[in-house]
Amino acid sequence: MDAGMSSPEKQDKDNLVGINKKQLGVCGWILFSISFLLMIITFPISIWMCLKIIKEYERAVVFRLGRIQANKAKGPGLILVLPCIDVFVKVDLRTVTCNIPPQEILTRDSVTTQVDGVVYYRIYSAVSAVANVNDVHQATFLLAQTTLRNVLGTQTLSQILAGREEIAHSIQTLLDDATELWGIRVARVEIKDVRIPVQLQRSMAAEAEATREARARVLAAEGEMNASKSLKSASMVLSESPIALQLRYLQTLTTVATEKNSTIVFPLPMNILEGIGGISYDNNHKKVNDRA
Repeated sequence: MDAGMSSPEKQDKDNLVGINKKQLGVCGWILFSISFLLMIITFPISIWMCLKIIKEYERAVVFRLGRIQANKAKGPGLILVLPCIDVFVKVDLRTVTCNIPPQEILTRDSVTTQVDGVVYYRIYSAVSAVANVNDVHQATFLLAQTTLRNVLGTQTLSQILAGREEIAHSIQTLLDDATELWGIRVARVEIKDVRIPVQLQRSMAAEAEATREARARVLAAEGEMNASKSLKSASMVLSESPIALQLRYLQTLTTVATEKNSTIVFPLPMNILEGIGGISYDNNHKKVNDRA
């Protein structure tokens, strides 16, 4: 084992990210010397081939004789690539948008739905993204689809419709843990649309309408009950003072007259009508007795 390897665990960790701390060896140093000498002989023509420009949002993973150099990516700026023995791979560190196509999912309550979403992620370790996975973007895309189906398959339809933020957060956590070895950091996951069958939409609409109608009937019944209690209280107050009933009649008459109606109905108390009826009966009875 090389002197730089303190334990088997450290060696496995270094190999996991594609880093090998072994030196070039005798043949490697010979090839390095020949390449460097060739660059000097062909100077200044070779300088245009050996100097590479790495942009601010990019990093370069340099392989020298198949081994990653400096255990980290280089850049941004100018880097030196020796001819014949150095190969470099550019890695973009900007945030990538991954659109998840509609996935047909069977929920926990046996409802078939189609759900699509979007994942925002970025590469934070260029060495891991190059050394640990063949195509980091394709691998993240396929993993996002699988994770979306697995997570939504454990939820009911009502939970999916009501708890999108919690579901998106759980998907983000699972993706972030799974892609950590690939040098990926998931920034955000969003569920864009949940499509349900048309028949189920109609059933849900009918159920919601029935619920609203039942609630409206309950509210109307409560209103009638409160109105009857108020009328009972008002009748008890009016019964204590007969003149108050006359004032109420006059107020109602004023309200009707202000609306410019052609017909005005003037209510009379029943006791007045009974009094008038009693007087007419007594007068007629007296006239009959006088004639007799």
